[in-house]
Amino acid sequence: MTTTSTPSPVRPRPAPPGAAGPSGGSGRGDRIRAWATRAPLLPALVFLIVVTQLPFVATLVISLFDWNSLDPDERAFAGFANYASVFTDPALRDSVLTTVLLTGTVVLVSVVLGLLFALLLDRSFPGRGVVRTLLITPFLLVPVSAALLWKHALYNPEYGLFNGAIAWVGSLFGADAPPQPEWTSEMPLLAVEAALVWQWTPFMMLILLAGLQSRPPEMLEAARLDGAGPWQVFRFLTLPHLRRYLELGVLLGSVYVVQNFDAVFTLTAGGLGTANLPYTIYQTFYQAHEYGLASAAGVVVVIGTIVIATFALRVVSSLFREEAARA
Repeated sequence: MTTTSTPSPVRPRPAPPGAAGPSGGSGRGDRIRAWATRAPLLPALVFLIVVTQLPFVATLVISLFDWNSLDPDERAFAGFANYASVFTDPALRDSVLTTVLLTGTVVLVSVVLGLLFALLLDRSFPGRGVVRTLLITPFLLVPVSAALLWKHALYNPEYGLFNGAIAWVGSLFGADAPPQPEWTSEMPLLAVEAALVWQWTPFMMLILLAGLQSRPPEMLEAARLDGAGPWQVFRFLTLPHLRRYLELGVLLGSVYVVQNFDAVFTLTAGGLGTANLPYTIYQTFYQAHEYGLASAAGVVVVIGTIVIATFALRVVSSLFREEAARA
């Protein structure tokens, strides 16, 4: 007697979680959940667009007009003539060069001093916490307050600390009273740079100190066991490890220093060749009342800052990737 086996019924495979059914209900539910998750962020996004993007769009529109607020009826469309004036006007061109010189000097000197202070604080010694707090303090001051401190407490020719120190040193050697320099008038750009270096060195120090403290201790111990001296460890291990942190400090410092207005306005009022591009835009807008030209110069500054910030963000992302790979 022969028996025939009946095949077992094939059971349908269950759909994966979140997959849309025949009516697409599950996919629609996922979209609803996604929008429900993002909905609380929409007011903040709208507020951000209104506060940041709408003024920038208005600035772009104004930059295309020949617009002087003292004669508003003569407003006329100028196209890109204002942008051409930004790069051909002697005052604006000189302010661009001053901005490059001021930013480059402040950033480079701040990085070097920040590296030296970071190497100091990377060592253990009594009172390191107090020294670290004192070194960070200049960066915590309001920029206008820091500029006023340098202008009156340090640079003042009558009662400033610098001229007082010069007179005291001269009296120790029995010499006649040395000449008291007018710091902000005899060396104006150097005076502005010194104040900015004092304020931005702690920022560089914090970034580089974080890089120093992220070094693998096993690598340093192996180098010392192999007979490497302090200079060899610094040159072949520490500096390559700090390369990304140095790039980050230079880029972020450039983004912030290129926009500096407080020190120039407070110390020299933009005179004697210290007017950078932000101060020149202020003069063009509030003193010359040339809204179109000032807006065009502002757009140029924003575009340049965006370019620098893009490189900074790339460096930050590469730092995060390296830290994640190391972990």
